[in-house]
Amino acid sequence: MGLLSALTRGLARGADRMAKMTSKRGPRTFYKSRGARPAGIITSSRKFIPVQAMIPEFVVPSLEGFNLKPYVSYKAPAGTEQPLTAEGLFAQVVAPQIERDVEAGTFEKEQLEKYGLEKTQDGKLFKLYPKNFVR
Repeated sequence: MGLLSALTRGLARGADRMAKMTSKRGPRTFYKSRGARPAGIITSSRKFIPVQAMIPEFVVPSLEGFNLKPYVSYKAPAGTEQPLTAEGLFAQVVAPQIERDVEAGTFEKEQLEKYGLEKTQDGKLFKLYPKNFVR
């Protein structure tokens, strides 16, 4: 937008609308933030009550005796592993469990939840079977 059009827009709508929206200019309920979620709730009497379940908890492993540095240079060579696909993940995690149960004779088609799979995709937003199946 050019300078002239910005000035005419400001004059036509009122110069006050062109200013940056801040907590000083907004209503009582306007809180300027950078996307962080509050760690509690605000009551009708404008009192903040912290909720323990809303406070993020960071689990950091102990790095004692860890020799690697946290920075990876852009000059480092590209990795040799192929990207992980859904088929590869299935082959590494679920397929061995199913093969073991088939050999033992305990595999039942109705109990797919045992392997982390779902029987149907009813109620899912995106269904892979059969309507949206890629052919």
